[in-house]
Amino acid sequence: MTKAPSNLQDLRRRIYRKAKSDKSHRFWGLFVHITKAETLEEAYRAAKRNGGAAGIDGQKFGDIEQAGRADFLAAIRKDLETGRYKPMPNRRVDIPKGNGKFRTLQIPCIRDRVVQGALKLILEAIFEADFCPNSYGFRPRRSPHRALAEVRRSVMRRMSTIIDVDLSRYFDTIRHSMLLDKIAKRVQDPRVLHLVKQIINVGGKIGVPQGGPFSPLAANIYLNELDWTFDAIRRKTAEGDYEAVNYHRFADDVVITVSGHHTKRGWAERALQRLHEQLAPLGVELNKEKTKMMDVLNGEAFGFLGFDLRSVRKRKGNSYLLLMTPKKKARKAIKAKVRDIVRHSGATPMPKVVKQINASLAGWVNYFRVGNASDAFSEVRDYVEMKVRNLLTRRKRRRKTSIGWRRWSNEYLYEVLGLYWDWKVRPLPGLGSMK
Repeated sequence: MTKAPSNLQDLRRRIYRKAKSDKSHRFWGLFVHITKAETLEEAYRAAKRNGGAAGIDGQKFGDIEQAGRADFLAAIRKDLETGRYKPMPNRRVDIPKGNGKFRTLQIPCIRDRVVQGALKLILEAIFEADFCPNSYGFRPRRSPHRALAEVRRSVMRRMSTIIDVDLSRYFDTIRHSMLLDKIAKRVQDPRVLHLVKQIINVGGKIGVPQGGPFSPLAANIYLNELDWTFDAIRRKTAEGDYEAVNYHRFADDVVITVSGHHTKRGWAERALQRLHEQLAPLGVELNKEKTKMMDVLNGEAFGFLGFDLRSVRKRKGNSYLLLMTPKKKARKAIKAKVRDIVRHSGATPMPKVVKQINASLAGWVNYFRVGNASDAFSEVRDYVEMKVRNLLTRRKRRRKTSIGWRRWSNEYLYEVLGLYWDWKVRPLPGLGSMK
């Protein structure tokens, strides 16, 4: 669970244990825990750690700290307790997806982020007890790397037929009434349900706005029955220690793996049909253009969480390795970020520019270093060195006849300026091969 003060942590632990031991129990009296000072304080700290832009009111964390955080949280608490709380409209931000389309984020103001965070802290303790192990996104003690490791494990255990699932505008299609019904199965506190309704209605009559702390939890609640349906299929089709069908979901990124054995012909089509049947009542549709079925033993690659996964035959023997390489889109994205930093550097001192570049590189490299990323790392590293040398040359106002390889040596870039250097690849543990 998310780390919190001891009293709040104990409360969440008690709620989790009760939810785990009694799957039919409906919780009441939760609203008072949401409005507790320590819950709101922890929600504020989490919001501040995550940072993010200001909401529609333009208020920033610095403004709150200057005016007094205690008074800010006390005002939120009073509004909640008296029933005067009403969320502000979200600030909409369009994020380019790289294909000419945009993904719209809805950024709540800090006040509303704190309320959503407090709601999440309490409800998460209930629904974590209900969530299926095959769901990995936005959950405590889970990560994209764990999801990747499980997908790789499935493929290595001879599930070579892959259904690469793409849900069409998933967050935008969540039906409010169905989400509230699913939450109400575990929560009978009308004030909590009213608060949930207020939060999701801000984004419109349908869909859950991406950008707030509550949205990922709501999205996991909405698909939890689907997760358990495919877990039941996994258990039913298992033969000894080997599964014939497996399912892995990280938010709206889904991969279904099916045994490639000749006795399992048609199973992948049946799994896809079952997926359709489960999604239809929820109002969730598959993107037919991007949802694909493939056989990795034929050299076909599929994407998951920013990686391209492809099986390659070993030089000796008949076994295969599964390579995980950063997608071209991911490489272009980090280059664009570095290019943006350099382009807007202005008169910023060079050490500060390098520090900004390093911060961007560190997160990107730490995420992708678990795959077969050596070539991608070399490509990005060369690009970064070139951009830094170009900037140095421009600042010296010298005629550009080269990109400064001699004048700005690697020793200068890395030892003097301190450019990011930790490009080591550290593969996920348990790498194996499939026969």
